[in-house]
Amino acid sequence: MKKNNIILFLLLVFILSIGTTIQAQSEILKKLEEIAIIDQKVMMPMRDGIRLATDIYRPKTGGPVPILFSRTPYNFNTWRDGEETTRALETALKMVERGYAYVVQNERGRYFSEGEWDILGTPLTDGYDAFTWMKNQTWSNGKIGTLGCSSTAEWQMAVAALDHPSHAAMAPQGFGAGIGTVDGYQEQGNWYRGGAEQLLFFSWLYGVEHDTFKPRIPAGATQEDLIRISRFYDLAPENPQVDMAEALSHLPIQDILKNINGKKEIFDQMVQRKPNDPEWFKGGLYHETMQLGVPSFWFASWYDVSISPNLALFNHVRNTTKDAAIRDNQYLVIAPTLHCGYTRATENTVVGERSVGDARLNYEEQIFAWFDLWLKGEANDFKEKTPRVQYYTMGSNKWQASESWPPKKARMKTYYLTSNGNANTRNGDGVLSTRAPKQDHFDSFIYDPMNPVTSYGGNVCCTGNAIQGGSFDQQEMENRADILVYTTAPLTEGIEVSGFIEAKLFVSSDVKDTDFTIKLIDVYPDGRAYNLDETIQRARYREGYDKEVFMEKDKVYEVNLTPMSTSNYFMAGHSIRIEISSSNFPRFARNLNTGGNNFDEKEGITAHNTIHHGKKQNSQIRIPIVGK
Repeated sequence: MKKNNIILFLLLVFILSIGTTIQAQSEILKKLEEIAIIDQKVMMPMRDGIRLATDIYRPKTGGPVPILFSRTPYNFNTWRDGEETTRALETALKMVERGYAYVVQNERGRYFSEGEWDILGTPLTDGYDAFTWMKNQTWSNGKIGTLGCSSTAEWQMAVAALDHPSHAAMAPQGFGAGIGTVDGYQEQGNWYRGGAEQLLFFSWLYGVEHDTFKPRIPAGATQEDLIRISRFYDLAPENPQVDMAEALSHLPIQDILKNINGKKEIFDQMVQRKPNDPEWFKGGLYHETMQLGVPSFWFASWYDVSISPNLALFNHVRNTTKDAAIRDNQYLVIAPTLHCGYTRATENTVVGERSVGDARLNYEEQIFAWFDLWLKGEANDFKEKTPRVQYYTMGSNKWQASESWPPKKARMKTYYLTSNGNANTRNGDGVLSTRAPKQDHFDSFIYDPMNPVTSYGGNVCCTGNAIQGGSFDQQEMENRADILVYTTAPLTEGIEVSGFIEAKLFVSSDVKDTDFTIKLIDVYPDGRAYNLDETIQRARYREGYDKEVFMEKDKVYEVNLTPMSTSNYFMAGHSIRIEISSSNFPRFARNLNTGGNNFDEKEGITAHNTIHHGKKQNSQIRIPIVGK
């Protein structure tokens, strides 16, 4: 009897929760219907005849209004599995209340949109064609702003370079750095870092790529038909849950998706491309040769996979764009959050397991003020009130302002790696010193790709359940003998580190090719060691990504790693630390050390890797310290 009562109680709670959810959905829709004309599943034509599924929400004002446009590969259908959802409706309500038409569109080949999808955004012209269609609507004032995070941001930069007269402003968030070389970063759409594959895309593709043989809407379906059937079918694939950490461990790399029954056509093409492959440049992503054509309000995150390329791209646009008006209207926010986690900051923001304080910011107010300025022509005080760069400094836990990135007061200070040859583990003798070593020493470790250093926290995105991003205490990891640890003496006074962190290593190995990784760490007086950023360099690309230069046994080479980025206040009593190893897996793909293709190999070989430091081979890091 008691058991039956419990069951009845739980059933009642469930029924009541469903009722509450339905009521909330109905209330949002009711509010939206009162102020907006809702026009869903509009099939917008592109120049080649392909139609893209588009939802439009516009004020019942009768007059022309500006448009906020979000073009995305993700599912915004307002019905999921026969139930109405509220997320798209809530966004639309905010936009319409502010006097904007909100237009959200699926990229070609996604959900109800026709055509075939390409992760690199082919063709670029779709964005331009969408602008033209919207501009020509009677309810449009001819001004369009673009916004969105992650893949919903990636397309914006390239389209902004097409100079459509109606594209008035954009607000890309967590946006990567496109294709090509941007101030030393050759990412190829976040596929690489330092020539090593970032495994986030392997996981991401499993979750989002639609199969060629998916159910399809018949050509010529009417808007009425599409609205009706969208209540029953959202065309979203239901991928079986997998242990992504285990999945990413499969060898060869090229068979990772095949091994979990994932769709692999796009993956198969990309996994074999080297960093300089011309195929990268055939898509619709931004290339460094493009001239950005619109004012931009950029948003980045300290624990995002693309943080350093994000900041490099911001600087690249400010330094290379020929139009002075465009150069002078670039603004940036850097938050202490994970990928696209801006609005999830709280009074006590915890990223991973480290508290970084009250990191809230009036994002919505600033974004609408930005678009009000450029799309409505309002003479507001955005420029007067908004710093060029707003960045959050962890450790001191406060928002700061600067006219540039890095802050103008930042000065590079060199710290040299020193030891007596035993820097392995946090209990070793590795030291970071401002004095160059007078004697030559080296530290060696064994890198076994079959037993790589596991990723613990970090600057990640989209890796499913393989990695939990953010800042975590690295002490236990630092007990591994294949991690070299170099630490300053406890600081006598606090210092702010804000900017790009550069690392130069002198290395040798007994294999033809291997990787070198580095982490920047804030060490607390009680020993806690919180990661700030990380990077990697594949040795074969140490001289650039247009060629492969292999190593000779035991010969010493200079390797400059792609810069890291942070803003962190190291309090008095804290220490600055770097970790060096040859793996950070599954954050980055393992180098199997053979000198072969890597992606098609099943077995690796052990590497004996060495970091040299001394008079001539002065391995070092350069840290931007902000003066008072």
